[in-house]
Amino acid sequence: MRPWPDQTSSQKASHRAFGGRIMESKEMTVRIWEIPEGGLKRNMTEALLELHGHSRRVGLVEWHPTTNNILFSAGYDYKVLIWNLDVGEPVKMIDCHSDVILCMSFNTDGSLLATTCKDKKLRVIEPRSGRVLQEASCKNHRVNRVVFLGNMKRLLTTGVSRWNTRQIALWDQEDLSMPLIEEEIDGLSGLLFPFYDADTHMLYLAGKGDGNIRYYEISTEKPYLSYLMEFRSPAPQKGLGVMPKHGLDVSACEVFRFYKLVTLKGLIEPISMIVPRRSDSYQEDIYPMTPGTEPALTPDEWLGGINRDPVLMSLKEGYKKSSKMVFKAPIKEKKSVVVNGIDLLENVPPRTENELLRMFFRQQDEIRRLKEELAQKDIRIRQLQLELKNLRNSPKNC
Repeated sequence: MRPWPDQTSSQKASHRAFGGRIMESKEMTVRIWEIPEGGLKRNMTEALLELHGHSRRVGLVEWHPTTNNILFSAGYDYKVLIWNLDVGEPVKMIDCHSDVILCMSFNTDGSLLATTCKDKKLRVIEPRSGRVLQEASCKNHRVNRVVFLGNMKRLLTTGVSRWNTRQIALWDQEDLSMPLIEEEIDGLSGLLFPFYDADTHMLYLAGKGDGNIRYYEISTEKPYLSYLMEFRSPAPQKGLGVMPKHGLDVSACEVFRFYKLVTLKGLIEPISMIVPRRSDSYQEDIYPMTPGTEPALTPDEWLGGINRDPVLMSLKEGYKKSSKMVFKAPIKEKKSVVVNGIDLLENVPPRTENELLRMFFRQQDEIRRLKEELAQKDIRIRQLQLELKNLRNSPKNC
């Protein structure tokens, strides 16, 4: 199964957070915004909630994957704060980093948090206690971004090798002493953003400043990582967002959708990954049960030590079979439909080559006739101008 990229512009966006909430960080403050049902219809100026707790600028914000109203924020004060939005205050703090935190990623049930840091270390943390379970000093592979690979108990990181080439590495989450594999990508300098789809076991790599997106298939057995294809575009990307699974066009076999921030154009461009199939039925093999919009835990349950997998949903309800009904227009009398002096019914576009040639010759004859008419009128205008001049110079008018 290989998805094929497709660019569309008339797709409907969605939100990752529960309850239609999005978050924004501004300096040392995190702001929570409530998106109204049906999307934005006017500019929003007042945030639903402002969170104050960091002593320096906030760089990262992440929702907990299974718990309602639990938010993680990482700042340039090297701390990760865990916020309970029900009370609007931080309830936990993770203080094990010695430099700026570059990336955060959760496993499927949110019981583990992986972080990359500017101190060149990859960490797997128990988020409620802040205890570091595994730690890797990545000197040869300087890590930038990290992502959990679903339930495979694997981590994938992107970074830079000792020769300053872009590189990816695969890790066992229970043993970070050595990466399982390392693979060099290219010699470009932009950051590599990893995106993983646990339903199809697909990994997407997109570089900042690039115009392409590479995609791989992940497996639990060697060689673990299989390159499939690459989407190419001349427009470089500054960043990428992802549509949640429940917002995809299931009837078109769309399995992933990016929202690409185009640097030069100042716009957001949707890019859809579509499996090239023709079928009139729901494709269950590419759309297994997937995490839905309902939270599995309350904040108190999660803070009390309970872990629970996401509440799954089927995308079959979102499948819309294309209608095969043929519209038959009612028979009406032919009438003139004139727009800007042109009868649209008389100017029907040609359907065959012979019709096109006949229309071409008719137009040429019409152009020739109009040119002759225009020339005659120019002569008549000059005659009238001479007569007017003679009348003005006549002795009777002196």
